[in-house]
Amino acid sequence: MRRSGAPLPTVDFSVSPFLVIWETTRACALACRHCRASARPDRDALELTTAEGLAVIDQVAALGTPLLVLTGGDPLNRPDLFVLIRHAKKQGLRVATIPAATPRLTEAVVANLKAAGLDQMALSLDFPDAARHDAFRGEPGAFARTLAAAGWARQNELPLQINTTVCGDTASTLEEMGTLVQSLGVVFWEVFFLVPTGRGTELSGLTAGECERLFAVIDRVQRKSSFIVKVTEAPHYRRFVAQRERREAGTSTRPHGPAAMPLVLTRSEGPGHTVGLAPRGVNAGNGFLFLSHQGEIFPSGFLPRSAGSVRSETLAHVYRHHELFVHLRRPTAFRGRCGRCEFAEICGGSRSRAFALTGDPLASDPWCAYEPAARA
Repeated sequence: MRRSGAPLPTVDFSVSPFLVIWETTRACALACRHCRASARPDRDALELTTAEGLAVIDQVAALGTPLLVLTGGDPLNRPDLFVLIRHAKKQGLRVATIPAATPRLTEAVVANLKAAGLDQMALSLDFPDAARHDAFRGEPGAFARTLAAAGWARQNELPLQINTTVCGDTASTLEEMGTLVQSLGVVFWEVFFLVPTGRGTELSGLTAGECERLFAVIDRVQRKSSFIVKVTEAPHYRRFVAQRERREAGTSTRPHGPAAMPLVLTRSEGPGHTVGLAPRGVNAGNGFLFLSHQGEIFPSGFLPRSAGSVRSETLAHVYRHHELFVHLRRPTAFRGRCGRCEFAEICGGSRSRAFALTGDPLASDPWCAYEPAARA
């Protein structure tokens, strides 16, 4: 059994996901404009039961996966949430959860999450002011509750992560968001580049050129901040950082083998007591597995192509052998620019966005501006 504070192990992505996210419920009092799941007020009668959930946690631990995230909807709508957290801790997993900023999220709940052994709590902030954030989340008071919960996390010494959605609506405030996040004493800022699924199809997207500009903003924030910045569903940020580091070193901006990987992406653990970072970037089906509230197994929650159900198959078999997962771990199988890109091993493009915008999970990521070198 792993100690929760021990360094995270190296994970062979062909065998085990570095991270499993379980959508414990779709019940949520919010109506967020970007919601992948289009969450609803009531729990689904077909949700995985407590017994099934405990068995899932056992499978995650047996897989050799170090990190489990309990998400939703709002996981606080699961009466057994604390049971699930304690069981995962007994299995040696590091556990995080993402409660919604509703009246359910109280100071006592945050203290109980800490007491149950939770390693990290994530909260969502998309704008640096209440009016725009509350409108985005569909709930008056969500901004104030989030700031209050951030304070309760600090009081309970519970490591805090802030999640921010980046799309056409929020992009202009990203640098200001970085300043706000710094003031909250977080250990982790997850910047999520919109994948247009669910309610998110109604939001404005970004161009490839706009992504490059935003990467520069994120890079500036990371270099001056004490917290770790994780960019989700924009793996081409890794390519951006690699090019910047190579320019500063006075070498070619194009890689010539594994040594070209940027150091910033190879840390196995963030500073202090963060849940940690993957030894290399994860991507849908490649170091990553998503389990729906009904037990369906997906490469990502944003790539809704089912590869089976945990009610009839094991996580290990689906992750290691299902054709979709296998192909997603083979950059040479990707089509278009992503398939011939020399940064494929550290990037690979957003497989989820490729699927959302083209219908093909192996297509090129339309939000990447990079033109690969011509093949010899």
